[in-house]
Amino acid sequence: MANDNDIGAYPFTSFNFLISLTIDDPGPIGARSPMCNGEFSECDGLEMTMEHKTVREGGNNGQQIHLAGPVSFGNLSLKRGMTRSLDLWNWFGAAAGSAGASTVRRGALAGAEIIMRDAAGNDTIRFRVFDCLPIKIKAAALNARDGVVAIEDMQIAYSHFTVEAA
Repeated sequence: MANDNDIGAYPFTSFNFLISLTIDDPGPIGARSPMCNGEFSECDGLEMTMEHKTVREGGNNGQQIHLAGPVSFGNLSLKRGMTRSLDLWNWFGAAAGSAGASTVRRGALAGAEIIMRDAAGNDTIRFRVFDCLPIKIKAAALNARDGVVAIEDMQIAYSHFTVEAA
């Protein structure tokens, strides 16, 4: 039987979370900081993948050695009900720059914080995501027959993230 003091005794639910996107200088793009604080209904893409290097030792045919290689990160996918706020659209426009621009304005990068909460609403795990760059934004599909909430989707590339107890 699990003890209340056991770390990891109870798994977290995936529906109780908070997301905060913060841009260093939101003024030039007309955004709030934090942008869309807690307004997302879905978050996916917090992942790390390590490429490993396999080395065979001369004369040792019975085993191989695995070495750690470079780590790559996924893309963050955020979904929310569409509102009057154009912060995400303005952020994407600022990151894309003017037509023909080949570089991203450094101020258009943001940081994100994703907090998982327990059933009582207490913060449990915190993911800090760095150098967020919006790479795709999609407006809601418009269909008069469905009568559902309009959902917008944003894809964000990031350089790395950390995980810590809240």
